[in-house]
Amino acid sequence: MKAALCYLLLLLILCSQSLLAQKKAAFVSGKIFDENDRPLAKVSVIILGRQTGLVASDSGEFRLKVPADKAFALVFSFTGYKTQQRNFLLNENEEEKIVVRMEKNAQQLKEVVITDDQQRKEAGLVKINPKDAINIPSPVGGIESLIKVFVGSNNELTSQYSVRGGNYDENLVYVNDFEIFRPYLVSNAQQEGLSFINPEMTKNVSFYNGGFQAKYGDKMSSVLDIQYRKPKKFGGSAYVGLLEQGLHLEGTAAKDKFTYLVGVRNRTNKNLFSSQDTKGNYIPSSSDIQALFTYQINQNNSLELLGTFSQTKFSLIPQFSQLTSSVFSPYFTANLGLDVFFSGQEQDRYYTDMVGLTWNQQVKKNLRLKWMISRFNDNENESYDITGNYLFGERNFDKGSADFGLITNPLGAGLYQNYARNRLDITVWNATHKGYLDLGNHYIQWGLSAEKQIVHDKLHEWEFQDSAGYSLPYNPDALTLNNYRHSSADLDINRFTGFVQDNIAFTHASEFTLQAGVRYNYNTLNNQFLLSPRLGFSWKPAKSKKDIIYRGAIGIYNQPPFYREMRKMDGTLNTDLKAQKSWQVTAGFDYNFHAGDRPFRLTTEAYYKGMTDVVPYDLVNVRTRYYGENSAKAYAVGVEMRLFGELVKDAESWISIGIMRTREKINNAFYYNYNLDSSNHVVDSTRAEQGWVRRPTDRLITLGLFIQDYLSTNKNFKLYLNVLYGSNLPFNIPGSVKYRNALIIDPYIRADIGLSALLLDNEKSNRRSHSPFRNIENIWATLEIFNVIDRDNTISYLLIKDFSNTVYAMPQRLTPRLLNLKLVAKF
Repeated sequence: MKAALCYLLLLLILCSQSLLAQKKAAFVSGKIFDENDRPLAKVSVIILGRQTGLVASDSGEFRLKVPADKAFALVFSFTGYKTQQRNFLLNENEEEKIVVRMEKNAQQLKEVVITDDQQRKEAGLVKINPKDAINIPSPVGGIESLIKVFVGSNNELTSQYSVRGGNYDENLVYVNDFEIFRPYLVSNAQQEGLSFINPEMTKNVSFYNGGFQAKYGDKMSSVLDIQYRKPKKFGGSAYVGLLEQGLHLEGTAAKDKFTYLVGVRNRTNKNLFSSQDTKGNYIPSSSDIQALFTYQINQNNSLELLGTFSQTKFSLIPQFSQLTSSVFSPYFTANLGLDVFFSGQEQDRYYTDMVGLTWNQQVKKNLRLKWMISRFNDNENESYDITGNYLFGERNFDKGSADFGLITNPLGAGLYQNYARNRLDITVWNATHKGYLDLGNHYIQWGLSAEKQIVHDKLHEWEFQDSAGYSLPYNPDALTLNNYRHSSADLDINRFTGFVQDNIAFTHASEFTLQAGVRYNYNTLNNQFLLSPRLGFSWKPAKSKKDIIYRGAIGIYNQPPFYREMRKMDGTLNTDLKAQKSWQVTAGFDYNFHAGDRPFRLTTEAYYKGMTDVVPYDLVNVRTRYYGENSAKAYAVGVEMRLFGELVKDAESWISIGIMRTREKINNAFYYNYNLDSSNHVVDSTRAEQGWVRRPTDRLITLGLFIQDYLSTNKNFKLYLNVLYGSNLPFNIPGSVKYRNALIIDPYIRADIGLSALLLDNEKSNRRSHSPFRNIENIWATLEIFNVIDRDNTISYLLIKDFSNTVYAMPQRLTPRLLNLKLVAKF
């Protein structure tokens, strides 16, 4: 009997706990009418931020169960009518009755993009929404900031990115099928200006991080394929921020036969640089103008003209710099400091312009031809003459002492002077033909291209170092410079490239596609002829209950040398340099699924790149210094996983994780280990081979996270979070075989937040006819907080010697926590 009572008591307790655990609920009911007070049927009623809801009855009535004791909002939507939102805060079991009147939407319906399986079938392809580029919180912004979420980053001041162990020179960038180049003399991210790509003009962004098809060019890492849009009506946008300002206009004329798309931007990073370790007078500025004009000659022929001009100016009069680093060891612990006082200045100028004309022919319904001609010019001037007097030693961090922050125990002192007068002018002419033939299950593409590259280069730079009154390297009979580069070159290179590929669709028991192609490349610089066959596939099992596509690719990816790879460490050009070669294989899957009531997409790819005739290089900030010789072999292997989904409705977020290892082995790279006696005299030596070492871009783990969210009661207040993590990178001692990979750059960790509020919505009917905002669609205000955690990320090291000739590495830091404000208006 007692046992039965115990069981009954336990049952009552569990039941009571179950009842208490049930969610508190309330109800909202009512009726929906149109603007003529007629009941409106089939209106969607959902809770903001969720995908649960209902559809109103034929009489416009509804009753919906909602959460109690918490704020929420209901969203009412129906095709052809403006969306309505109502906010509530109800008690438990309370029911509120409302009346909703829907207004017709006078605006044209937005273009609907239907995403099918096509983009999921291409290996390495990541589709990016260009609208997110204006929202992502990042110091440089733009499309490249979105790419960094997928591939990682180690520098927030640059638009450059590294893909699967390659450097930025291994990436292809196209805008409307024209290849885009960038300035070459930039050595510091501070000197960079605007990215070429204008997000406000962009329609489609296709990013291939490997395994791309034969129709794309001859690089080893990635392809960024940008398509600017063709306007259908008048519109535009304008934005003003502390860092960047821009305006774009678009529209049609001549009965829609003529369209125009024009964008103007200006950027200054002065606010970013004011917090750098080196204090001084920074005057950076960058501006550009881009225009795309199209004209429909007749039903089958159209012309397209793309033109751009950009200029970047960087001026710096440095004053002083204070660097600090801590040393911990069993024998020595200290807070080391380096104080540098400067004189001199730096003046850099970069001008680029490009114009391209395209003739599109629709010869038949299934045959389209494209004829293209373009000219690109890059003119660069780099001038600096800066002298620095430095004092190196232990810094006092005792706030109670009179010499707080000063160097109290000097370990080294000296002077250095950096001087440069560099000039570079590059002109690239290109003529291209492309064809597209649709034969049903076969989609054949081909292309032919002829290109002339003209390079005029003058390099004159040197570095003088004086330590404790002695010139380094020390020579009692002469004044010797530490680094001296002086050369000039005039190159005239002709390149001929082409490709043919067939995309084959098999539609039998399962969906299987095959992309097979080959491209060739020949240049008159070294008379090297290259063939690059490439093969890709995708397979979607017909009988599988899961929405999953398996895909893969294998191929040859060769990279003929251009100006930057040919320049050796001493400044001379190696015109006999051959192409870097690689073979690559990638395989993975694309899986659509639901977690609860929310859709998600998971992509995974594993890859391997084997490389020969590699040109080794060192990375210092954003400057890539090549050896100028095909003297190494290398490999990269890894896996990448990405998860896309809507944490809240209509706001896609994603997370990307990558694991990679990349190594290189330089030919005939060896060094000697010396045995010393008590008087420090060499008594013996042994030779050691360098072997396989980490490449400058070797990063084991990368993680990127981009989250979009909004208030549960108001969609007009939004939050954007951008998080980046990258494990450590190697840092090479310049000119040293033994100490290649000697230093480690600590992991890169950064989080940026953007908070946006809608100041003016698109309810034009509520505005007066004389209102200055009557034609404005919306206005958003955004507060951005860069580097929320205020982490001192390291980009490079400055090597300093003390009085005993011991070398110390002083870290050079990136930006601390900063604020940015901007207004964005659409019209």
